[in-house]
Amino acid sequence: MQPEPHGGALHNSLLTALGTSIVSGEYPAGQVITLDGVSAEHGMSRSVAREAIRVLESMGMVESRRRVGITIQPAHRWNVFDPRLIRWRLDSGDRAAVLLSLSELRKGFEPAAAVLAARRADPHQCRIMAAAVSDMVVNGRSGDLEAYLLADKIFHRTLLEASGNEMFRALNGVVSELLGGRTHHGMMPDKPNPTAIELHDEVARAIRLGDEAAAERAMRAIIDEAAEAVSNDAPSVLQPPAQ
Repeated sequence: MQPEPHGGALHNSLLTALGTSIVSGEYPAGQVITLDGVSAEHGMSRSVAREAIRVLESMGMVESRRRVGITIQPAHRWNVFDPRLIRWRLDSGDRAAVLLSLSELRKGFEPAAAVLAARRADPHQCRIMAAAVSDMVVNGRSGDLEAYLLADKIFHRTLLEASGNEMFRALNGVVSELLGGRTHHGMMPDKPNPTAIELHDEVARAIRLGDEAAAERAMRAIIDEAAEAVSNDAPSVLQPPAQ
């Protein structure tokens, strides 16, 4: 486990506050802020403020220059794959559109990852996915959404790891934030859709049997089901603009 950045909880608190302010537009693109201003506004030391700004800079959200200050960057420069940024965007109120965007991204890599997992997964990974599905069944019936979410995250993390592709594996944080976003923002039904659980079972079975086509098909169906659920939950947000 990596050590926490300087400031620990204070650092994380300030980082979240600044990131949320940028994402929400409270700090619009082009606005210049200073370390002294950040420190005074949030009651943090300059060292904690400096560390938070460094992280935001690494995410493309701010740019620091001598004699200029810290300039808020436009959204097209942000590292949209960073799990922290995904979480802040989901918290900002534009969550349905963000979840749809993430679902469209998933279509591009999770079905392919399922194909590779059917080719490369070892018995231990197959057992983990099967156990995760069993937990989803139990927690789905009881309506324990947090426990269900944990099992769902384990399933998808293991699938990406089983693909044997380091690029797919690195996208686990993206998938995890998408799954968590639906649960934590009330975009999941009180009891998860049994069809979705069934599809996870199909994926696990296909991977165990080495059936690449079935694994890809079921994985694509999982993503389509989730995207449709988000669309039904917030249709006005997801409607395309009028021509």
